[in-house]
Amino acid sequence: MDELAQLNDFRSEVPVQEDLRAEAERLMAGMSAPAPSGLRRLALRAALAGGLAAAVGAAVFVVQSPPVPAPAPPMIRTVAAVEVLSRAAERVGSRPELHPGPGQFLVYESRSMDTSEGDGGIWLSRSKRTIWLPVEGSAVEGVLQEEILAPLPYPGHPLPSAARAEQALVGKPGRPERAADFDDRAEFLRNDYAYVSKLPTDTEGMRRHLYTQVPDDGLQDYQAWNRVGGLLDESYLPAAQRAALFRAAATIPGVVTVKKARDAAGRTGTAAAMVSPNGVREEYIFDPETYDYLGRRGVVVDAKLANAPVGSVVSSSAQLKVSVADRPPSVE
Repeated sequence: MDELAQLNDFRSEVPVQEDLRAEAERLMAGMSAPAPSGLRRLALRAALAGGLAAAVGAAVFVVQSPPVPAPAPPMIRTVAAVEVLSRAAERVGSRPELHPGPGQFLVYESRSMDTSEGDGGIWLSRSKRTIWLPVEGSAVEGVLQEEILAPLPYPGHPLPSAARAEQALVGKPGRPERAADFDDRAEFLRNDYAYVSKLPTDTEGMRRHLYTQVPDDGLQDYQAWNRVGGLLDESYLPAAQRAALFRAAATIPGVVTVKKARDAAGRTGTAAAMVSPNGVREEYIFDPETYDYLGRRGVVVDAKLANAPVGSVVSSSAQLKVSVADRPPSVE
């Protein structure tokens, strides 16, 4: 099956559910304009040619410091969320754990697909990536090696000429590069092992962490949901903190279960999800048997807000392997 057929298959397996419509309307109540793209999840990503890019192999952190701190709202567990996330919490510790030490690196191998824009066009960028991140310290000390895959059209749009820069790199193995030029995240947004291994191990404590300095602007639950993803993608939590994260995530209002979801590697699982202010259902996908985290997926539920047909997949990732290394490859 070619990539376009696979993308269409992704669309066909996503029903439009009334509870998701209601959640999208709730999130957008009180908003006069779509939220800026800065509200999307924080991620290390090799920048590519285009409006969202800087240079191949260089990743940039974008940080928006919330202006007004607000306490986490009361915990309300929903049956839909508990179905996936509580099972994931219960299965934590059933598989061998990694125990990286000072001076070592965690190595993440993954595939990803994300929206890119440039020169008035929009498309889907894809890559295979391996990133070495220090157990303690800044991502600036990390190393990224990325293989660019053929870009795909953004659903409902032709592939623009701006995507040609990526097409020219297809089939050329990437060289190790610095993972980031700078890392100015606030302390509470860190996701290196030295920091996350000291996070709370109880549900209420982890929930307070997810809502740290989140403004009470109607989008606080979605921002907390984004922070869950920041602790899952290219981050490794010890078992106690991981279980607390899943239980805390299950208490975020608006989280629903998606019975069938597929990650960027084509693996099928079950997901916990929330609708973003941009009309996209942001899913965290788990293996249906082991409940190991597989990856994420963004599925359109509001065509007008997302500028794409309902059911379209506009982002996805697959976490393929996490390991420990004494050192990363050298950077030329």
